[in-house]
Amino acid sequence: MFYFIAWLLPVLFLGYMIWRIWIKKKTFELKALPEAWKKILQEKVSFYAELNAKEKAKFEVDVLYFLNTVTITGVKVQIDDTDRLLVASSAVIPLFGFPELRYRNINEVLLYKDSFNEDHQTEGEKRNILGKVGSGDMNRLMILSLPALRAGFALKDSKNNVGIHEFVHLIDKADGAVDGLPESIMSQHFVLPWLNLMHQEIEKIKENDSDINPYGATSQIEFLSVVSEYFFNQPEKFKEEHPQLYRLLAKIYAQDSA
Repeated sequence: MFYFIAWLLPVLFLGYMIWRIWIKKKTFELKALPEAWKKILQEKVSFYAELNAKEKAKFEVDVLYFLNTVTITGVKVQIDDTDRLLVASSAVIPLFGFPELRYRNINEVLLYKDSFNEDHQTEGEKRNILGKVGSGDMNRLMILSLPALRAGFALKDSKNNVGIHEFVHLIDKADGAVDGLPESIMSQHFVLPWLNLMHQEIEKIKENDSDINPYGATSQIEFLSVVSEYFFNQPEKFKEEHPQLYRLLAKIYAQDSA
């Protein structure tokens, strides 16, 4: 038994070192964003296209960091560089006002060929889920519908962006409580104003007196993600329709896209 263990330990150590080398190569194979990828960002991501040269360089660094640290996998569907860049952009946009912050609670994003149900099936009935942040056995995973991800960036007049929506959930989750209060980025003195405005707007949604997606009225958690989609996808319209809410979100996210 002793000789078997003595033989096994070096083998295991060698296997571990090979694995570490592979992980390092896999994780840090991109040293700079290719010019072709910058062109994709310019054409597909309006947030990036409207930045100045210095801001674009920062955005590219953040995208590169995300792609080097988070795996993006197509599940029964072929994905390309554009899809990977859309996922990375979804992650970068909400944290763009915080250069020092990075996502520490995600390892992989799974892209499904369509919407899915609670059992993560893309066939059959009750497939009404477009995105999900995993928990329990699926902790540190995110699932996105690939068509919904693409539509969030392709439809210029859309208030919806499932990628941003789910990454805002991750930001909310970063302080240990998913509650619609993203305290990892929200200063304490914004909490009460945010709660007051949020509940006022939820009541308006319920009374059909708001253009915010009704899904935002289902909970504080969903309200945060729904209005964040709108804030980043249609900042000018959001500011016009909801000036007070816009001003507060601009402070919370430390950016004023409009």
